Amino acid sequence: MRVYVVDNGGQWTHREWRVLKYLGADTKIIPNDTPASELKDLDGLVLSGGAPRVGIDPSKMGRNGEYLDQVDAPILGICAGHQFMAKHFGGEAAPAAVPEFGKATLTVHQPDVLFEGLPSSFEVWESHNDEVSALPESFVALASSSDCKVQAMRSLKRPLFGLQFHPEVENTQHGYEIFQNFLKVCEG
Repeated sequence: MRVYVVDNGGQWTHREWRVLKYLGADTKIIPNDTPASELKDLDGLVLSGGAPRVGIDPSKMGRNGEYLDQVDAPILGICAGHQFMAKHFGGEAAPAAVPEFGKATLTVHQPDVLFEGLPSSFEVWESHNDEVSALPESFVALASSSDCKVQAMRSLKRPLFGLQFHPEVENTQHGYEIFQNFLKVCEG
């Protein structure tokens, strides 16, 4: 199974790659200026977090918009990738009222494939100044924290998922299981 990670300049992009590799995926990190035409026959794609302030300047996210429009495979956006996905499809990302750094408690409100088999509440690791402030049409919020209403979202039309928190870091409980659940979607 081929699942690539788009490098948007995030501090933990290599951890996303490492988790996918550990779980058995054929994976590699690609620059975010890679043409979408080079991403044919993928089983999945991860849009990494990044240093850019997506809520302020999404133009720094390279060709992520092309990937969302042209890659016919499940896509998981993490942190900046999540925010960009929301903006790309007509939602909003903006500076967070309360930026989150470090531990937060995630509450899953809408059971979904990404959280299958997991408790409804667990600790996650945060590192963001911006957040999704309005969902795109045909997206639904799946989880929140006390300071962020859209910690997780998904499209109702396609297998597109976004996570504000970082499942790839060891401080996030059940992070590997979230990636395993995403890989199950990619297998289907």
